[in-house]
Amino acid sequence: MQRVNVAQKSKVLDILTKSFEGNPSVNHVVKQDDKRLQRIRTLMDYSFKVCRAFGEVWMSDDEQACALVLHPDKKRFTLNTIAWDLQLCFSCIGPTRVSIVLNRESAIKAFHPKEPFSYLWFIGVNPSAQHQGIGSNLLKEVIQQSETLKRSIFLETSVEGNVVWYQKHGFEIYNTLDMGYTLNMLRRMPKNS
Repeated sequence: MQRVNVAQKSKVLDILTKSFEGNPSVNHVVKQDDKRLQRIRTLMDYSFKVCRAFGEVWMSDDEQACALVLHPDKKRFTLNTIAWDLQLCFSCIGPTRVSIVLNRESAIKAFHPKEPFSYLWFIGVNPSAQHQGIGSNLLKEVIQQSETLKRSIFLETSVEGNVVWYQKHGFEIYNTLDMGYTLNMLRRMPKNS
């Protein structure tokens, strides 16, 4: 696993855009029109910038998988983050849908812990390289990094098939939300807690 540099950003955005094209949760956030794929890429670009500033962006050594990890306790409002939020609003969500997305985020954050944790925002594998263990290996390394930091990991998935995959890696469902689709909320506590 390698920490991503800015030169690898395009590769990360390609992987995540392809990986999340059919994801119900992502498609709930982005405006659904003829620019949907570009809007998904804009969401991934936003997430990349936020995680580079306030967390970690990882890529598998073969550059076929990546993970965006946010440390919410480190997130700060700056002129950059305000500009990123405005760009997300106008280029991805659409101004008329902002309240829907804010309500969704508020519902999710209500169940997050008060103590510092790692938020696995996105993990994706290039579709042509899926089902080869690349994502599992990357997830194991992300887990090890969070163990080193003594942080629990929280995430959500709207893809039912992913729940079993996360459970195989020690995650448990601790809540579900009905968003017009089922959003499974999972966590993995550090081994020493």
